[in-house]
Amino acid sequence: MGVGVSNWRLAKAVSSMGHLGVVSGTALDVVLARRLQQGDPGGHMLRALSHFPKQNIVLSLIARYYLPDGMPVQKSYRTTPMGRLDMPKDHEALLVVANFVEVFLARENHHGVVGINLLEKIQFPTLAALYGAMLAGVDYVLIGAGIPNHIPAILDALAAGKPVSLKVDVTGTVEANSHTIAFDPREFWQGSPPVLKRPHFIPIVSSATLALSLSKRSYGKITGFIVEGSSAGGHNAPPRGQMQLNERGEPVYGPRDLPDLERFRQLGYPFWLAGSYWRPGKLEEALGMGATGIQVGTPFAFCEESGIEPDLKRQVLRQVLDGKIDVVTDPLASPTGFPFKIVSLVGSASSPHVDQMRERVCDIGLLRQAYVRPDGTVGYRCASEVVNDYVRKGGKVEDTEGRKCICNGLLSTIGLGQTSRSGAVEPPLVTAGDSLADLKAFLKPGCLSYTASDVIQILMSGLSESIGALKGSV
Repeated sequence: MGVGVSNWRLAKAVSSMGHLGVVSGTALDVVLARRLQQGDPGGHMLRALSHFPKQNIVLSLIARYYLPDGMPVQKSYRTTPMGRLDMPKDHEALLVVANFVEVFLARENHHGVVGINLLEKIQFPTLAALYGAMLAGVDYVLIGAGIPNHIPAILDALAAGKPVSLKVDVTGTVEANSHTIAFDPREFWQGSPPVLKRPHFIPIVSSATLALSLSKRSYGKITGFIVEGSSAGGHNAPPRGQMQLNERGEPVYGPRDLPDLERFRQLGYPFWLAGSYWRPGKLEEALGMGATGIQVGTPFAFCEESGIEPDLKRQVLRQVLDGKIDVVTDPLASPTGFPFKIVSLVGSASSPHVDQMRERVCDIGLLRQAYVRPDGTVGYRCASEVVNDYVRKGGKVEDTEGRKCICNGLLSTIGLGQTSRSGAVEPPLVTAGDSLADLKAFLKPGCLSYTASDVIQILMSGLSESIGALKGSV
């Protein structure tokens, strides 16, 4: 869904109805810092922070970021540190606290199950984020966009209060495992850490080959797999084979890109299907193919409880009703080089004119690439930063063409867009799955909104009473 779209409110709503509600763990350090600078409307951040077990850390964060009266007009947010190999302890603490806060609020005052979704490609925050979520009692960890075979063992160690490390991808590295990040619960607590619940782990994959590899090579227990197709929103796995584009400039996916569900059934793990399986009849179809259930993204992304700015939701849903909505799979937008789905909206970064007017800057850095400098030290670059800076750091100028700042665009989508020194606010960038036009099924006559409860009731209404095992799988 993006950053902060599947927020604590949405996860709580889904979980309270007996299903697995999942919060996005991406950029939660930035999200918490900016919510505090907005004055924490409703007092939810401060309430969750009051439950964090190390109040000395909380007091430091409040002193740094909290503005009781909110942000002054045209004032820029105070920036948060960018991820790096030698992560400062204050950034590590912010990550732990931010993930604790989001999971705590999602789990507050009910007995449902809650998960957190991280991206393997965004490696620097991973260990601290996992620990913060586990301190809040997270039930499930979902990770995609890579090969997260080390995560099960990391969850085991963190639950036992043991130190952990994770290999970090660094371009130009010759020796395997030469660059790692580390997290030690004993250092965090400055003493003996508590024993924590070990959450279930579900990798998000696009092929049975990757699932087979993870089932054999992972260092610890896997609960099951989410099988995500190319119609899902956000980043997509690139097509297999040589990249081909259609007349709209989108990657062409073919039969080779369809997951082999027979092989998934043979693996013997539960699996959930993702990518337009929320459309009418698709849940029943998924169950008939052996799936345990489905993962639902796009309908929840535009429901009342999601983090997307209300005006943006209404703009999208109006275009859905008018039959004028369009989703483009852009092969160039993301600095990762992976295809990224973008909703075409006036005034957003989907417009070439709007995006070109934006000043190129990399001040969030989630998708920065670590690389080895000529002197052997590690540097960081992003294909969406200032072109001359990227080239000066050894990047190819052609890799900057067509790139968008995914980080700033997604934060603006949830009302946390940065204001530049010139007073310009970062334009939003909205992502959704290919089946966005089908959201009209959730809109009642005369209404331009719907709730998470509406989504679940419609999804479940077509199932017979004999399918009792579905509870908790959507």
